Parts: sequence; C-alpha cells; structure tokens
Amino acid sequence: MNKIIHNVTLAGDIRRDLLLRDGQFAAIAEAGKLENSSDAEILDGTGFLLLPPLVDAHAHLDKTMLGMKWFHNNLEALLSERIANERESRKSIGLDSCTQAGKLIERSISMGTLAMRSHVDVDTVNGLSCLEGVLEAREKYKEYFFTELVAFPQSGLVSRPGTIELMEEALRMGADLVGGIDPAAVDRDPKGSVQAIFSLAEHFDKGVDIHLHEPGELGAFTMELIADHTIASGLQGRVTISHAFCLGKLEEARANSLLELLAEAGIQVTTGGQAYVPAVPSVKQLLDAGVNVCGGNDNVRDMWSPYGTGDMIERAQLIAMRNGFRRDEDLELALKICTENGAKLLQLEEYGISEGNSADFLLVCAENVAECVAAGPKERQVFKAGVLIAENGNYLA
Repeated sequence: MNKIIHNVTLAGDIRRDLLLRDGQFAAIAEAGKLENSSDAEILDGTGFLLLPPLVDAHAHLDKTMLGMKWFHNNLEALLSERIANERESRKSIGLDSCTQAGKLIERSISMGTLAMRSHVDVDTVNGLSCLEGVLEAREKYKEYFFTELVAFPQSGLVSRPGTIELMEEALRMGADLVGGIDPAAVDRDPKGSVQAIFSLAEHFDKGVDIHLHEPGELGAFTMELIADHTIASGLQGRVTISHAFCLGKLEEARANSLLELLAEAGIQVTTGGQAYVPAVPSVKQLLDAGVNVCGGNDNVRDMWSPYGTGDMIERAQLIAMRNGFRRDEDLELALKICTENGAKLLQLEEYGISEGNSADFLLVCAENVAECVAAGPKERQVFKAGVLIAENGNYLA
C-alpha cells in the first residue's frame, strides 16, 4: 500500500512530506504540501527524524554469541592467544555460524541496519564451515538485508599451509572479497602475505579488506606495502584497510604522507572507535585527505569482546566520543560515517532519501541528527521498500 508521511524531519533540520509508492520515494515535498490520498496510508512524522538505513561496514557474523550462554573471558590480551582460543573453541561451545549469523542479522535489522560487510573465518581447523553457515544465513535474509562477505584468514594466510587453498575455495563458494590480517605480526612475512592476498584478488577479480592492527612504524610499513600493491594491481577503489591503528600513533609528517598514499591508492578505511584500543586514526584527518571512512561494530558479544549490541547509532556515538566530537556538525559527520560512507564502500544502489530511490529508511524519535547520535533513542521504525519490518527493537519481517 502507498504511504504518505507528513511533517517528518530530515537531515539538515528540514521538515518534509514524503510519498512512498511501489517501494520507492515517489515524491518529497515541503511539509504541508502533499495532499492525502484515499489509496495511501497516512503517517504523522511529527517528532520523528527520518534517516537512510544504517550500514555496518565491519562485522563478524560467524563469531557472535548472542543468545548463547555467557562466555567467561579470562584470556590475556595477546592477539595470538585470542586467535588460537577462538579457532580451537568454536566446536566445543557449539557455535553454529548460520544460527548465530541469523541472530545478529535480525538484531541489526531491528535497529535500522540493512547492509553489512562481514568477515568470516577461514582456517585449517574449521575449514569452510563458518562460511557455509553465513552463506546460508545470507540467503535466508536477502530480501531485507544486504550482506557482503570477506574470506578472512584470521589464523594467518602464508604461515599456515593449506590456507591459501581454502581461501581459493571460499572465493569460489561466494565470498565477495579477499581478507587478510597483520601480514607482519600474524603471518610473519609481510611481503609474502600481501603478495598472496593480492594474487588471490587478481585471480578471482575480487576486492580486498585487510585487518591492520599493527602499531606505529610496523603498521606504516605494511600500509605502504598494501598501497603499492593496490596501485600495481589496478585495484584502486576496491581495497579497504580495517582499523588502521598505526595512524593514531605516528608523528604528524609521517601520518600525513600515509594519508596522501591512501588517497592516491583509493584505499578506504573502517573504524569502530573502541575505547579499549590504545590508538585509533582520526576520522577527520582521513576524510580531509580524501579517504572514505566507514563505521563498523566489529565484535558483538563474542570470544574477543563482551561488548557490543549491534546498534550502529550507538557505534556512531562511540566513534564521535573517541574522536572528541561535541559540535552538532561533528555528530552529523559521525552518523554519515555509519550511513552514507558505508553505502559508498558497499556500492549500494538506490540508497538515500531521494526521489526514485528505494524507500528504505528508519524513523527515530529525535529532534535532529545530533540528538539522535548523542541520545541513541531506541524508539525506531525500520522500513524496507516502504514496508515496516522492525519496530522498537523487534524484528517483524
């Protein structure tokens, strides 16, 4: 059924009437200009903010333990220990990747996220079972939720024999991008690891998304390798560096040179603004340099972290706080990182509040974008192609 929404607030503190017809934004007019129609459901948007769908640009659908028994986390902070623990514990705790991915997808939809890029573990212990489960979940929810999957060799790519062959099969099965992790710190072979990642990407014509936790000059060295391979492979615009922590702890001149290199290579960056990470890159510096920055929840209650709700408005708030944002325009930027910028990364079509686009949106009880980010209201309605699919945290579809 067609819908008319009266007097709703859009970004920029403007009030509009919207006509939804055949799953699209058919008309957007000044508030009070659209007349009611007998063939349309009438909605009063007074007091509500209308936003484009949230986008989670960095997630781990196969890891979440939502709805499972509490995981007693007594591990040290060592990256290698956490990787090994998760790899060896998946089966013993009964972590089914299809079931758990479905729980996080439904949670995400209920909060207004309709698109996600998720990394999925590929390793020599669990093989391709994680990807098989997440592919099944992707198929189940595809009518309402767009999912892009990264084959993620978290335990190492070249350091664990047999992993490259598993990655090849993962890409044949339907993974959309080639993943990687800390070529120096995890794989212990930065040149070999980066070369292997880009060889897979070129052979299968896939994009790349690499976790880069490496700090300081070690991370800077790896970042240069990634940028050089991106340009040499002609993959500008198709490579992402997730986290890029090294940018948060480099001298200004060194950091600026890397920012210029990232922009030249068309490399995009995802960030989560986690408070427990010693250093994160400045999103403003990245954006000012011409680098697209996107937000992601990363871990949502799993063996890596007990935190995370799946709420990308909450994530925008965390990114804003970590970057010292207080002004309204900065809070608006934080939300843009978790909406429009993520849509650009995922190359979503018909995205945004414009006539002719798909009527995908959420209504939030907030006066404006700044209040939405600062307060994180839970009163929300989520629409897909003009149809209500979630309300106040409840998945209805």
